[in-house]
Amino acid sequence: MKSLKVVFLGTPEFAKTSLEAIHQSNHEVVGVVTVADKASGRGQKINQSPVKVYATENNIPVFQPEKLRNPEFLEELRKLDADVFIVVAFRMMPKVLFEMPKMGTFNLHASLLPDYRGAAPINYAVINGEEKTGATTFFINEKIDEGNILLQQELDVLQDENAGSLHDRLMEMGSKLVVKTLDGLAENSIIEKPQPHVEHPKNAYKIFKEDTRINWKAPSKTVHQFILGMSPYPAAFTTIKIGEEEKGLKIFAGKFEITDHGKPSGTLDISKNEFKIYTEDGFYFPQELQLEGKKRMTVKDFLNGFRNFEEISL
Repeated sequence: MKSLKVVFLGTPEFAKTSLEAIHQSNHEVVGVVTVADKASGRGQKINQSPVKVYATENNIPVFQPEKLRNPEFLEELRKLDADVFIVVAFRMMPKVLFEMPKMGTFNLHASLLPDYRGAAPINYAVINGEEKTGATTFFINEKIDEGNILLQQELDVLQDENAGSLHDRLMEMGSKLVVKTLDGLAENSIIEKPQPHVEHPKNAYKIFKEDTRINWKAPSKTVHQFILGMSPYPAAFTTIKIGEEEKGLKIFAGKFEITDHGKPSGTLDISKNEFKIYTEDGFYFPQELQLEGKKRMTVKDFLNGFRNFEEISL
C-alpha cells in the first residue's frame, strides 16, 4: 500500500490517540500542529498538550503558531510537502491552510454527521438519550462540520453511560477510523459523498458554565441523562443553601425513581441516610458529588460532613 505523508493538527487526549494510531501505521507523520504551551494551576506550571508530548517523545516536528495565517508558519508547512492534513479536536482553520495539501484536509468528528455538528457531540448524544452515536471522517470545507463524508462508523451508547466513558470508547474507535480513512485515500478506494440533507439536524453547541445548571422542573429521566451527559466534564451543577451561604454543588452520578409526590420540583429531602431531590415526576438521588471548595466524594461521605440538616436547602 502507498504510504502517505501526513500533517496532524490536534490538541487533547482524544486527538493524541489518533496521532499515535497514524504514527504506528505505515503512513508517515511529517509534522504536528497544536496549541501553544499554557501556564495553569496554582504554581502556573507550563503544560504541553497531549499531542505535543507524544510528538516530542517520537521526534515528530511540532508547530505551535499563535495565528494559523502566519506566513512563516504556512511556508514551513508547505516545505513538508504533505499529501494530506488530518484534524482531530483542533480549532477553526483558514482556507489557505486546509486547501494546502494535494489530497485535502479531513477531520474526525465524534458523531454520525449531519447530526451533532459543533463542539460537544459526545455530551449531547448522552444528554439526549441517544441509543446510537458514532464517528465520521469528512473533508473540511468553509462550513463547520459540513464537508463531504469519507467514512462513518456506528457505536451503541450503553445504558447509564456517561460522557467520559463514551468519549474514551469513541476515541479508540475514531483512531482506527482515521487510519482506515488514510488507507482508503492511499488506495483511492473511498468515494466521498455529500452529507445527507436533514431539515433539523441535532446540534452540539459549545457548552458554557450556565448551560450546565440542572433544571429540577424537568422529568427525572431528563435530569438523569443531563447529569450523565455532563459527567465528568464540564459537570452538571445546582446551588445549595447551607444556612445563609449559597454554594455550587456538582453532581456526577446518581439514580432516579418515578413516583407521584405532590411536592414542588427542586425540593430537597436530606438526612444522615438519604439525599433526594424532587423532580417533575419523581426523585433524583445523587450518588457522586462535589461541594464547592471540596473534593469529589460519595453521597455517604457528603452526608457525614453535616450535623444540622435542617439548615440545608436547594
